This record gives sequence, C-alpha cells and structure tokens, in this order.
Amino acid sequence: MSFNLSKLEKAFMLLDKGIEEGVFPGVAAAVGDDKGFVRVEVKGNKRLYPYDEKLNRESLFDLASLTKVVATTMLLMKMLESGLISVYDRVSEYIPNFKGDGKDKITIFQLLTHTSGLPAYLPFYEKCKDYLDSINYICEEVKLNPNKNVEYSDLNFILLGRILEILGGNRLDTLCHKEVFEPLGMKDTMFNPIGKDVVPTELDKTTGKVIEGVCHDENARFFGGVSGHAGLFSTIDDLVKFATMLINFGRVREEVFLSYPLFIRMITNYTPNSEENRGWGWVIKGHTAFGGDLFSEKAFGHTGFTGTSIWVDPEYKVFMILLTNRVHPTRENVKIIRFRRLFHNAVLSALDWRN
Repeated sequence: MSFNLSKLEKAFMLLDKGIEEGVFPGVAAAVGDDKGFVRVEVKGNKRLYPYDEKLNRESLFDLASLTKVVATTMLLMKMLESGLISVYDRVSEYIPNFKGDGKDKITIFQLLTHTSGLPAYLPFYEKCKDYLDSINYICEEVKLNPNKNVEYSDLNFILLGRILEILGGNRLDTLCHKEVFEPLGMKDTMFNPIGKDVVPTELDKTTGKVIEGVCHDENARFFGGVSGHAGLFSTIDDLVKFATMLINFGRVREEVFLSYPLFIRMITNYTPNSEENRGWGWVIKGHTAFGGDLFSEKAFGHTGFTGTSIWVDPEYKVFMILLTNRVHPTRENVKIIRFRRLFHNAVLSALDWRN
C-alpha cells in the first residue's frame, strides 16, 4: 500500500490552515511508511512573542510527555532485554520505602500501564526540596486510588525514571543517550539542550518571559531538566528515525534495536475494557477517540502537553509525527486536540488501496 500523493498534499495543506486558525504558531510534521517513504514539512513561526521568528527544520521541540515513550519506555525495554528487570517486579524491590497503603504490591507493569492508582499530578516544585526528596514524597506521603482502573499519571514515570537510574548506576539522560539515542542515530535528541536552536514555549506569568531552552514542565524543570515523565527535546528528523524503527517492529535497516517478542508485548492492549487503552508506555487506539477516527485498533501513539505527538499504525504500516508549540504563548490554546484527529484522518484517507 502506498500514498496517493495528491491526496497527501491536501492533508499537508491542513498544516497551513492550522497556522491560520491559531492552532499553533509553527509545526514540523512527518508522514512515513515501512518501505522508506517519508514526507517532512516545516511551516510557520517558532516564536510570536516578543517578536516573530521562523521555525527551522533543525529546531528542537520540547517533547513534554513524549519523553515517557521516546526515552523512559525505550530504556526500560533495553534493560528488560538485557535481563536486568522484569515488568512483573515490584517497585519496592528497587525503591524499598515505596510501601504502605498497598504500595508494596505495585509492579513495574502497573507503572507502565498507568494502573498503579497513583494520582495524575502533584506540584513537587511547591512541596519538596529536590528530585530525590520528591521520590521520597511519592513513596511516603502519596496515597493510592483504591480504584485501580487506568489513570494517566506523571508519577508513574517519575518513579520509572528513578528505577532505571538505580539499575543503570547513572543519570537518566546519560543512560538514554548511550542505550537509545546513540544507537538510533538521534544526534539531536537530548535533555537540557544548552546552546541549541530550541522552540520557545509558554509566556511565564511569574517572570514575564518566554520559557526557552529549558523544559516547559514545572516538575521536570524543578528536577534539573531530567525526568522520566518530561524534559526531552528533539527534532523532526530524529523522531523520523525513531518512528521508522517503530513501523519496522524494532528493526533499523539490517539491525535489531528491539526484539520482535518484546515489541509485540510492548504494543499489546492490556486495558481493553477501560476508557483508555494502554500498552507498555503507549496509548493503544482500540475503540477510543485517541489519534483520530481511522486508525486501526492496533495503532499506538502518545502525545505531549506542548503540542507534540507520534502515532504508528502497524496494520496500515504508516507513522505520523506532529511537533508544534501550541502552548506559545499560552497553554489555554487547546485547538491541537481536534486538529490532530483531522490531520491523521486526512493522511490515512490518502492511502492508495490499489497498491
């Protein structure tokens, strides 16, 4: 199956419409398949305040929660393959003070699938002294929701990031660079992108300045810019490399980055009877509104608060990436949610079923 290029052109024209309608100031988008076809478009401005500045193809976007899948989940998968960890290990085996209120029974699997019962969010930058104090706060102060259905939680991946640091004996950014980004050739993917061409995000009401060069997420910023839940920056071309690996079930050209058995387990839907369908780190399409109307049930993806997303459909063998700074200059702009569905629908409609 290939793309009808005239229909795909119409899909990409929606990017211009998104800029005109104020969905985002600028966008870097990519669509590709498992045969090597890739189309990349970069449009609009990376900055509107206090002056206009054009977006570049080399610009780094704040990926926000895409950190969870591009960095944390991938590093965990590599450690699982190496025999260092099992998803059925208990969190308390790595962080002994994660106990009380039933926490001692919580597993890595429950963190990955957001079924741990931990709350969605807490402002650690207001409650704690630093990163490690925040980990202790989760372990000793935070209560679990007794209803163990899916609740998407940053706390799950903050804990996962810490567990990986304990296992790897180093900081998360160093481990991810060595085990994930370098092997995939993602040379412009990093935490704390000092001296790089970085896309600005929100206008900080407390300082009156645009957040630029540091991550938008307050907790990750408080942790020093490195966390399992947020803090990663990347370019459209690096994420094309990442998505190409995904659409080929873990293969990179003739090399195997993730084993096939692991890859299949990673994208399995473990919560099919919940409002959110979850794999290991990933959202699974199922019969939900996530991703749009036309993806197959097996499609998987993730989004980031700043206006970023990756979606992969293993049945139709296509991937789609949208990198935007929809929070510039304010997070109150949520038009990206509907726009993403419309763009994905248009791209999938451009598939040529005759081939």
